[in-house]
Amino acid sequence: MNVLIDKLPQILAAFGTTLQLLGASALIATILGVVLGAFRVSPVPALRWFGTAYVTIFRNTPLVVVFIIFVVALPELGFQSSFFFRAVIALSLYAAAFVCEAVRSGVNAVQAGQAEAARSLGMTFSQTLRHVVLPQAIRTVIPPLASIYIALAKNTAVAEAFGVTEATYQLDNLVRDFPGSLWFLFFGIALGYVIIVFFISGIAGLLERRWAVSR
Repeated sequence: MNVLIDKLPQILAAFGTTLQLLGASALIATILGVVLGAFRVSPVPALRWFGTAYVTIFRNTPLVVVFIIFVVALPELGFQSSFFFRAVIALSLYAAAFVCEAVRSGVNAVQAGQAEAARSLGMTFSQTLRHVVLPQAIRTVIPPLASIYIALAKNTAVAEAFGVTEATYQLDNLVRDFPGSLWFLFFGIALGYVIIVFFISGIAGLLERRWAVSR
């Protein structure tokens, strides 16, 4: 227990890196996922094909393989950047495929008459999507998006294998230095992840209740 208290500043710093990974990856994945979701329901065949191909590739590829491509292979092609940046890109591109499918399911849940009414008023496809369909679709996809962000929080642990000093990386170091405190360290790090998951679930529940009233 004393190890956990003595090393608390290092552990908190590592969780800070975990939160940075999570925040940056979630933001990029959300933006990219919404764009890909729009591609998936677009009337343009080439955009639908691109969205489908992206989801098929990234959703069926193990996250570790995506990390290997962006963290190990890209520098050999001349793309130099920090491990942290490459980890954010790998996590973002991976999670975007799942965000895309959540958004697409939300769009499909909106009654077709809503889009038809918007088009009868002269709106283009992009205007209909931005002003009519997506605002309603987002309300229905809060629970699946929360699940994706929770999975993303836990997936940040993969970055430790590639040298990013996030929480799991710090756990490995401390267990190596203090093997007798394994269980205290394990439960201490696990508690940190549980708090992050509770925070994401709380935000999702708050948004779901607030938007449910305005329906």
